[in-house]
Amino acid sequence: MDILFEGNNSKLTYTLIAVIVFFLIRYITKTLVRKIGRRNGVNEARIRLIGRYSTVTLLIIFVLVEAYILGAEFKDLTVIFSSLFAVIGIALFAIWSILSNVTTGIIMFFSFPYKVGDKIKIHDKDYPIEAIIEDIRAFQLHLRLDNGDLVTYPNNLILQKAVTLIKKDAIDDDNDDGSAAI
Repeated sequence: MDILFEGNNSKLTYTLIAVIVFFLIRYITKTLVRKIGRRNGVNEARIRLIGRYSTVTLLIIFVLVEAYILGAEFKDLTVIFSSLFAVIGIALFAIWSILSNVTTGIIMFFSFPYKVGDKIKIHDKDYPIEAIIEDIRAFQLHLRLDNGDLVTYPNNLILQKAVTLIKKDAIDDDNDDGSAAI
């Protein structure tokens, strides 16, 4: 056991510091995401999803830092990660629309002016939609039409179209008894 620690005290100390910093930044990030989400009235499931995205990003950064601490040279790391990102990039090119929807979902978490329960009109020349936002997910919005039909609308398209807010929190306004129309 002494052989393990012999000559590696500084690496172990830096690793311990990196782990502590990782968990501290992770805690701060998750707390900020929770506060922003609750202040903006975002669904709890979306808050957890954005928290997971931030944790994965921080974990990738931590792995890079840890590899450097343990002796990997910068040029080795760049070769490994550029190769890895090239393979991932080629694989993900085939599913770029999924990535754009996830990215849009993250953008919508921080700056989407409409909330669950709002009635909106999407000005699409081919298929205009007037509906109540039932749910905002990672890939799409769930919209409930007046006739009761459920429409799933991709996140990346909602930011490309003009949208009008018809009624704020239409679910509560439509039902005087407090029950949801969904």
